[in-house]
Amino acid sequence: MKVLVVGNGGREHALVAMLARSPLAPTLYCAPGNGGIEALATCVPIPPEAVETIADWAQQNAMDYVVVAPDMPLCLGLCDLLAARGIPSFGPSKAAARIEGSKVFAKELMRKYGIPTAACEVFTDIASALRYVQSAPCPMVIKADGLAYGKGVLICHTRHEAEQAVRDMMERDTFGASGRRIVIEEFLTGPEVSVLAFADGQTLLPMPSGMDHKRALDDDQGRNTGGMGVIAPNPFYTQQIAQECMQTIFMPTLRAMQAEGCPFQGCLYFGLMLTDAGAKVIEYNCRFGDPEAQAVLPLLTSDLLSILLHVTAGTLAQADVRFAQGASCCVVLASGGYPQAYESGKPIHGIAQAQAQSDTWVFHAGTRRQADGSLVTAGGRVLGVTAVRPTLAQAVTAAYAAADAIAFEGRHMRRDIGARALGAL
Repeated sequence: MKVLVVGNGGREHALVAMLARSPLAPTLYCAPGNGGIEALATCVPIPPEAVETIADWAQQNAMDYVVVAPDMPLCLGLCDLLAARGIPSFGPSKAAARIEGSKVFAKELMRKYGIPTAACEVFTDIASALRYVQSAPCPMVIKADGLAYGKGVLICHTRHEAEQAVRDMMERDTFGASGRRIVIEEFLTGPEVSVLAFADGQTLLPMPSGMDHKRALDDDQGRNTGGMGVIAPNPFYTQQIAQECMQTIFMPTLRAMQAEGCPFQGCLYFGLMLTDAGAKVIEYNCRFGDPEAQAVLPLLTSDLLSILLHVTAGTLAQADVRFAQGASCCVVLASGGYPQAYESGKPIHGIAQAQAQSDTWVFHAGTRRQADGSLVTAGGRVLGVTAVRPTLAQAVTAAYAAADAIAFEGRHMRRDIGARALGAL
């Protein structure tokens, strides 16, 4: 079975690593892949957003199955293009991917179907938006409607900050077309939870919950990043809360997408805030989160490829989906300066030592293999070091021990991944 994975980050390396363990013994390809993925799959130099080229390549090379991991190709309709060529794939249609691709679509969906979320207003002209921020309660959250590589959400603590955010998005085109429409919503407080779920349009099976650490520096200081580390499961997400979310958020979302004529098949990501008034949706993603996937997928004890095939076939209820009872911790090693300016091309050492222990993985996010075989940095987030152990404390200790074995110039990591979770246990 020939399987193509689309993407080039740590999430994709985690997916490829789990697919490589499948008893179905797939022959793996990845477009475009990275310096770590190439050890497990044949890398194809096509960028993820080149959806027509990817679909053509998959057809010409007789791929049996395609796993589309990043948001951009999903929102551009890659799964639709593959279906038109008779190639089954894992991932939502372009219409269903709007749940991430358009904040306005997602908010209107939740409002229409009574799914708990922050109160908000939608704006298409700057004058109305600027008037609104003069009276809205502070702090407030301002979101670009479209995809913005994780940077299109701004928490504004003052009206001046809010006005600047509105002007940046709608007047200065900081996020291009993504910021032509914006959402201004109330600021929620409480523990954040990430829940990934397999969904085939009818059935939804959640994976272990996660706690992402988005700020660049310890104690949640510094700028927002794509994620500096994750632990799973999240101790704030109790069994009772999980049951409530299934009844008030997860299944209502799946049924809402069906009712709107765009049933969701793929991985549906719920970003939740556990407020005093109950769990509320902060955001949806139409794919595996990154780095959440690097912490959650190593907990899977059944066959990932079989699960994905069941999702595509609409038979998820028949799938064998099992996760380990232990805990995982993923620590991201980033380039110095990330998420702002950083240098690439720095030699990386120590990966073999880092993953010498069983149940320890080093997932490549921004790496490149040189002609001489050496590995160098090639991105802001370079590596994700994940350890799975019986307890969260053991997983955190093991992840940091492995991370400390890796060296490259300018290496930066947070030293408090999992600290807040451990304090809640």
